[in-house]
Amino acid sequence: MKKKQNKFLSLILSTRIPRLALVIGLVGGLFTTLVGLTIPLLTRQMVDGFDASNLNITLIAVIVIVFILQAVLDGVSTYSLAYVGQKIVARLREQMWTKFIRLPVSYFDKNKSGESVSRVVNDTSIVKDLITQHFPQFITGIITIIGAIIILFIMDWKMTLLMLISVPIAVTVLLPLGKRMSKISRNLQDETANFSGSIQQTLGEIRLMKSSNAEKAEQTKGFKNITKLFSFGLKEAKIFALVGPTMYLINMIVIVMIIGYGGIRVEEGTMTTGSLVAFLLYLFQIIYPITSFAMFFTQLQKAQGATERIMEILDLKLEEDKEGIDLDIANKTIYFDHVTFGYDKSEIVLKDISFEVHPGTMVAFAGPSGGGKTTIFGLMEQFYRPSSGIIRIGDTPIQKLSMKSWRGQIGYVSQDSPMMAGTIRENLCYGMEDISEIDDQRLWQVAEMAYAAQFIKEFPNGLDTEVGERGVKLSGGQRQRIAIARAFLRNPKILMMDEATASLDSQSEGIVQKALMKLMEGRTTFVIAHRLSTIIDADKILFIEKGQITGVGTHQQLVANHALYKEFAEQQLT
Repeated sequence: MKKKQNKFLSLILSTRIPRLALVIGLVGGLFTTLVGLTIPLLTRQMVDGFDASNLNITLIAVIVIVFILQAVLDGVSTYSLAYVGQKIVARLREQMWTKFIRLPVSYFDKNKSGESVSRVVNDTSIVKDLITQHFPQFITGIITIIGAIIILFIMDWKMTLLMLISVPIAVTVLLPLGKRMSKISRNLQDETANFSGSIQQTLGEIRLMKSSNAEKAEQTKGFKNITKLFSFGLKEAKIFALVGPTMYLINMIVIVMIIGYGGIRVEEGTMTTGSLVAFLLYLFQIIYPITSFAMFFTQLQKAQGATERIMEILDLKLEEDKEGIDLDIANKTIYFDHVTFGYDKSEIVLKDISFEVHPGTMVAFAGPSGGGKTTIFGLMEQFYRPSSGIIRIGDTPIQKLSMKSWRGQIGYVSQDSPMMAGTIRENLCYGMEDISEIDDQRLWQVAEMAYAAQFIKEFPNGLDTEVGERGVKLSGGQRQRIAIARAFLRNPKILMMDEATASLDSQSEGIVQKALMKLMEGRTTFVIAHRLSTIIDADKILFIEKGQITGVGTHQQLVANHALYKEFAEQQLT
């Protein structure tokens, strides 16, 4: 328990709490409480000195002013503490978002993106509710209870002790419930994250789902997740159902005991009616905070469960991006020296790969699916690091280069041409820092070079046309040409193409192929090819089987010397 609380506090402190707002909130809460504590005393004076024929107008006016002052101070205090809570959660979300976008690709290979979204949105919302709603009540409640108990001891210590009997009873009941809530909350947050991940995955591939007639299967899977959430929600509701009525029962017993004992004291003449009324008012001032404490500690258990997950994410190792060398990689040879790689230790994808690529040449990778061709691109982009061996640009290992500098000099055109929701303009400029310096003339120029200008001009909004989520409003050929235009805009030194025309119709393929030929001019180019017709003119072809290079040469050399390549060629080219 203590370890969880320490984690929670360290997480909150890491967000740089706005101190001025916190001080204003706490001081405002203190004055609100002090003002509120005078009300029962004024009420006692009014009740004991009540005379219908001679009302004390001054006393009534003072009570009204005290009420107004308390309301104003309470409003200022509540807003200030809410501001503190909102600021803490905003900074916490900033930390998590910054972390997520800087985590290595390998993290997202193993975790659903929807789960990550749930951590940023749902888990931080639990912390937000604690800080913005329950924490201010907790602080003001403590001040109220301490002040009221001090006054009550001064007024009548016997009745105060009678009232305090409820404290150990409440603690005995609520403590085990809090521990149970922590466990349930953690499971609920995990299941919520899993559900978010499943929903995002299904909706993200809605076309696949519908074309596969998988609505019923997805419905069944979704219902199972919803049932699990329902189950955990009921378990959580049981805790709340026990906490609320238990506190109510304890409070009512105490009130009845105080009224009964107080009535006897008034009858005996050892206590005035006004004092009894004041005592009951103080009791009500104590009861409400104690009830809110039960909810606060229940919410605290939930927040601690969320904190564990948040801390796990914040403690993850970032993608390495040290202050590396800012190197111009033009006209430099790329070397793969005995590179071995596996996504995990039990599955080696590349085994002792070695080759070199001279500047300005085109090198193609061919071979059966699953041989490791795309993995080589992942290693080139530094999405992954080799298990052994080294990749060099000239004499410099690529991991010694600044990640920003290295990736900024690489252009990547993939088969599926990923796009972000937004406009064509935003997609062309995506990731570039000085967007304001890129004028429309330059954008139209690269669009012309990519044979994309004509279809862009046909849209009513031109460059400001919305492409839809993942570019669904554009055809495959249009997306490819936007991707090529984006590469032209970046003017990369190295170009990587993962079968960029494989999914296009013959007309689109011809246009895209022209654009690609323009883009490849004078650049070191890596090509993954499933269709050998696209790489016949490559300077070098590497044939990869089961993670190993089994053939190197031009198309003619491999046809003459490599049996499997020859078989591929005969199937595709004759």
